[in-house]
Amino acid sequence: MNLRPPEFDLRAYLLGAARPGTAGGPAAGRWTLERDLLDRADGTRGTFSGVVLFTPTDDGGLALREEGTMRWPSFTGPASREYLLKPAAGRPDALDVFFPDGRPFHRMSFTPEANLDNHWCDPDTYRVAYTLEGPDAFSFSWDVTGPRKDLLLASRLVRCAA
Repeated sequence: MNLRPPEFDLRAYLLGAARPGTAGGPAAGRWTLERDLLDRADGTRGTFSGVVLFTPTDDGGLALREEGTMRWPSFTGPASREYLLKPAAGRPDALDVFFPDGRPFHRMSFTPEANLDNHWCDPDTYRVAYTLEGPDAFSFSWDVTGPRKDLLLASRLVRCAA
């Protein structure tokens, strides 16, 4: 008898609720973040190091808050950003990402048919690729091209120990 593999629940993965010993699920998922920044137009390189916190929302989604330190040749200091992640209709393996003001951004997923997405930010195009690296790590990269920007932003997240 062939059994269909269980659906991957992206929300549970980000929260850590799918891990053994997390009955009922944690109140939030905490991840360390390392990001390499490259401005391909002039070769400038930088980094961002910090944490990402995924917190459940009342609508079944997640609030994402990223904070840490950005290092760029012209700036070193604190940096942060926030997004809202909402369940994708009929897709437990995907979350739709929105800016804090409710504007749509892109879809997050690790499945081969949905791990790539893009966002048009006039006049530039942002292309994202997500990769599941294991039960406690994932990565994503943004390839940003257009007349204003030529960037590569590569991020790796590792789950913080409980």
